[in-house]
Order: sequence, then structure tokens, then C-alpha cells
Amino acid sequence: MLSMTEKWDKTFPKSDKVEHRKVSFLNRFGIELAADLYAPRAAAAPLPAVAVCGPFGAVKEQASGLYAQTLAERGFLTIAFDPSFTGESGGAARNVASPDVNTEDFQAAVDFLVTHPAVDPARVAILGICGWGGLALNAAALDTRVKATVACTMYDMSRVTARGYFDQADSEAARHAMREALCAQRTKDFASGVSARAGGVADTLPDDAPWFVKDYHAYYKTPRGYHPRSLNSNEGWNVTSTLSILNQPILAFAEEIRGAVLIVHGEKAHSCYFGKDTFKRLKGDNKELLLVPNAVHTDLYDNLAAIPFDAIEGFLRKHLGCPRP
Repeated sequence: MLSMTEKWDKTFPKSDKVEHRKVSFLNRFGIELAADLYAPRAAAAPLPAVAVCGPFGAVKEQASGLYAQTLAERGFLTIAFDPSFTGESGGAARNVASPDVNTEDFQAAVDFLVTHPAVDPARVAILGICGWGGLALNAAALDTRVKATVACTMYDMSRVTARGYFDQADSEAARHAMREALCAQRTKDFASGVSARAGGVADTLPDDAPWFVKDYHAYYKTPRGYHPRSLNSNEGWNVTSTLSILNQPILAFAEEIRGAVLIVHGEKAHSCYFGKDTFKRLKGDNKELLLVPNAVHTDLYDNLAAIPFDAIEGFLRKHLGCPRP
């Protein structure tokens, strides 16, 4: 049984246009996931639905909840969920990321939505932010129930882990050195019985920190986006989480996604190359790339002037077959 707070502890204000409640559901590994459900007030069922997750190292009280609540204001039943092993979700190991388990988390969210009495099971979409944008696309390549997928300010976590930013560490020697360090850490963790943490965003940044790290700091370490359960706001993932990500490319079958896909990226985001390169691999006339002028990576976390909700809503309504009443 999960312990979920009933108080409003989000980083964004509560909307009076939607009904909100806590829900939970199991994934196929038996892990219970915690979620916030947002439903438009006085809307007639069945409704189109969207499952939202991300950013990587965040919790549902941050950006994913903002997206879910905003889309509920626009007529969708939505859930924002905490991935396995994080936030209010279950899982005996804590602070662990896994491409397999986290892709399954999205599919479990789809399980919940397609069986919900207020949802039209033929009109279900998923939306992933940052690292969960790549995982959403991985789920879309696997789950034919997903009719539309939105990846906002996406990372390909496998690529950046195995090759470094802009593929600057793409060598067997670099990956071997990383494997040696991670396996040595496994030995230490096993011997001590405690998993070392990688550390989230630093409390104090050096003056020469990359500009995008400063953007992360401005979100995760200030009242704007800080949350006590967020890994990025606090002690970060387990160091050894990197092992499974390093060896498991998540977008192996992106070309085979038949459902509609919208990739949204800030034009000035350091991560924009992930979205552009992934879009080039997609096939079909139901795939779109939307670049937001002058926006950086974290603008698409919570900047309502930058997040193109009109375009996202229009894309979802078009491809879920639910025009605005």
C-alpha cells in the first residue's frame, strides 16, 4: 500500500477547472505506481486521455503535473505518474532508472487509462518530457494502443549516456572506463549495503558551469521547481543506474512507430539535436517536429509562454479523432 500525500504540494497552482485525485496502478513487474488524475469538470464521458511523465529525475508534482493539469483544462482526462522506484511510487530498490522498467511504466499507465470507465480506449496518448520523451517514443514503438505520442524537450538517455553530449565521448575506450567505474561501484554498494547516489543538481554552481546546467539549477534548486521528492532537486539517482542505460539503446525501433508523433523542442535547447535526429528517423505523414523559437531546454518544463499547448492540443485532437466541441 502506497503512502500518498493528499495535500496540494505541486510546484504550480491548482486549477479550478479540473477535478484532481490520487490514483495508483500496478505495472507488470508488480510495482505500484502513484499518479495524479486530472479530469475536466462537467465533461461527458468517454474522454480522450493522456498519460504524462518526466522530466528525468523529476516527480509528478513538477512539470508532468503542470502538463497534465493544463491538458485536462482543455478537455482530456490525464494522469501524471511517478516512475518506478521514485517519488511516491513503489519498488523495493529506490532511486533506480531502467529503460525496460520505465518503458513498462508508460505501458502500465496505458493499461490504467484504456480500462478507466471515463476514457475512450481508442483515444489514448502519452506525453514524455526530457528523458521520458525518449522513453515515451520507446513505448510507442511497442504499444499499439498508443494512438499519439508527444515528446517534449526530449533526451535520448541511452545515446547521451553511451556517447556523451553531442557524441563527443563515443568510443569503446570511454565506455569501457565507464563500465569499470560502475562495476567497481557495484562492489562497494554490495559490500556496504547502501547504494551510492550520483547527486542531483548542485546547490552551488561554479561560475564556469555550462549554461544549460545553470538552467537546470534555476529550475530544480529554486522555489520555481524545487520539490523534496525530486531526485534532481536533491541527492540524484543511484550511481549504478547508468549501467542498464549504457547498454540498452531505447530507440532501436523508432522507425516502426505507426501512431502519430509530435516532437517539440526549444530552438536554443542544448538537447535539440536529440529531437531533430530522432525526427529524421520517423516514417509517415503523421509525424511532426515543432521547434519553439528562442526556447531553451527548461523553458518547456514550466514556461507557459513557451510551451505550445495550442499546438499540442491540436495535434492530439487531430490524431485521436476528437475535434474540439
